[in-house]
Amino acid sequence: MTDCVFCRIVAGDLPGHLVLETEDLVAFLDTRPVFKGHVLLVPRTHVETLPDLPAELRDPFLEAAQRLATAVVDGLGAQGSFVAANNTVSQSVPHLHLHVVPRTKGDGLRGFFWPRATYAEGEPATYAERLRHALAE
Repeated sequence: MTDCVFCRIVAGDLPGHLVLETEDLVAFLDTRPVFKGHVLLVPRTHVETLPDLPAELRDPFLEAAQRLATAVVDGLGAQGSFVAANNTVSQSVPHLHLHVVPRTKGDGLRGFFWPRATYAEGEPATYAERLRHALAE
């Protein structure tokens, strides 16, 4: 897709600081990092969300994510990582991308970036049932 920023980086039409390339995947530094070394992992083919990821790319995608999570520790001296992906909502570029952010205790990042909710009495069972039903379909 010529209007997709990530497709253009993958194609070499836009600059990117690539850190990993495979036949199916590319990882590059985020231009607006949470912390230095923040990496985005994307499929080479245009896939918008995680549910759209073809089955044959699931294992390679997760394997690359594991490698990147290890690399931010081994290569950057981080103590761990934050790994996350948005699907549609808060997805700044509509191309599947997994964030791998180096973390160090005391780095200032506190939990998730959204408010927490609480369940009313009986709600957890209802939500769990709704999800089980959706998974069974």
